[in-house]
Amino acid sequence: MNVIETEIPGVIIIEPRIFNDARGYFFESFSQREFADKVADITFVQDNESKSSYGVMRGLHYQKPPYTQSKLVRVVKGAVLDVAVDVRKGSPTYGKHVAVELTEENHKQFFIPKGFAHGFVVLSQEAIFQYKCDNFYAPQSEGGISILDESLGIDWRIPMDKAILSDKDMKHPKLADAPVDFEY
Repeated sequence: MNVIETEIPGVIIIEPRIFNDARGYFFESFSQREFADKVADITFVQDNESKSSYGVMRGLHYQKPPYTQSKLVRVVKGAVLDVAVDVRKGSPTYGKHVAVELTEENHKQFFIPKGFAHGFVVLSQEAIFQYKCDNFYAPQSEGGISILDESLGIDWRIPMDKAILSDKDMKHPKLADAPVDFEY
């Protein structure tokens, strides 16, 4: 796998080695050994999958301590713009974000470490999104910041009149007002 560093240390884009032939393609989507060697020495304990249509925006979510989560995300069908926002108080990149387009064609994966809010928007007619987490989901630990917080400077690449958000996601506060418990 090819590891691509981003502007925020620890937030990583991963490109797998893809083997194509007349039958189709093959690639190793995850290797614990290689991931630990090249990205982070963590153990994933839960896999999740969602299916969404064009314009669906999910996020920006995080799990509060002590149930924080690192995530490894990818798209198996369609295309999404995936975003990680640094919410670690005291971090030199606090409030900054990294965005990457994940598609079924490019097979890229995105590693989001603990201390980041995560969200995405579906750019294709439909998308199937998968992600690994290094901690179990704890509903009492849910947190979020508004995916529409303009102070974050995120270009979601869709017209906002086409955006589809859950009631819960529309109620998240802006970063400046969020009770974020992550220390750098």
